[in-house]
Amino acid sequence: MLADRDAVDAQAATGGPAAAGTHAGHAYALSPEQEAAALELQLAPVRGSEFRADCPSKGRANDDPIVMSGRPGASHTHEFFGNTTTNAYTDLASLRAGGTTCNPVADKSAYWVPTLYQNGVAQKPQSVRIYYQGLTDRANVKPHPQGLRIVVGNPLATSAGQNPAARWNCVGIPAASGDFPVCPAGSKLETYLDFPTCWDGKNLDSPDHKSHMAFGLGGVGGTCPASHPVPVPRLEFLITYDVRGTGLSLAGIRNGANVTTAPGYTFHGDFFNAWDEAELARRVKTCIVDGYICGNDGQPIQQ
Repeated sequence: MLADRDAVDAQAATGGPAAAGTHAGHAYALSPEQEAAALELQLAPVRGSEFRADCPSKGRANDDPIVMSGRPGASHTHEFFGNTTTNAYTDLASLRAGGTTCNPVADKSAYWVPTLYQNGVAQKPQSVRIYYQGLTDRANVKPHPQGLRIVVGNPLATSAGQNPAARWNCVGIPAASGDFPVCPAGSKLETYLDFPTCWDGKNLDSPDHKSHMAFGLGGVGGTCPASHPVPVPRLEFLITYDVRGTGLSLAGIRNGANVTTAPGYTFHGDFFNAWDEAELARRVKTCIVDGYICGNDGQPIQQ
């Protein structure tokens, strides 16, 4: 899937700046009207200005540095990408001092999602790509501030409709689903997760870990509301697993020593920003504000 996406990126880059826009996916907590509009976009191949980081897994642990900060072993199992020091005690200073699995190495951010299992066996992601994308209000997008924490998704969802930020499909088969599809031979499982794009301009986190962020008006990538006036790049996780078939589940709710399993529509993710500040600002300007699709080096893709 990453190779296919690279081909689309290169084609879109021909001839100069890309038009602002969004492609497949939408966020949760939308009005019915916004939800309907977002669903129309779910499989749309429109490309927008963006840059990216490829961040292989660094391992898994029962930690959550945002929701369960300072409580090692208290969380269900997460798969961690990016910063190599991430644990329950992670803060900005430890991230800035740590290493990273990411290309580019200027990205020392921590990213994590619940572990995927097949028939009870933990599955390591085959690839992890993080997209930083432009919005409708592309010209005014600002870099994520150092230390910003964002949580997206609904681990308590009881149906796919309660968590439209996440979706699953089989590589090469354009049919997104809120729950796990059964991928045929020759394909594999992939998931997308879309993050909110509007910051309140004040808080790096909030008590519920969500209210300092919001989705744009009109759906993903829309204009930011007055309550959250600062547009930031739209993060999208694209994670591929070399699995197919049945028996899939996610790490579920932890209750003491017991951890349940959960369906695909409970997928969620976290971001703790620790990019090199100057390099993140350069990429936002070059790739998003100026309207280019950039590679891992933060330069416009050339054919």
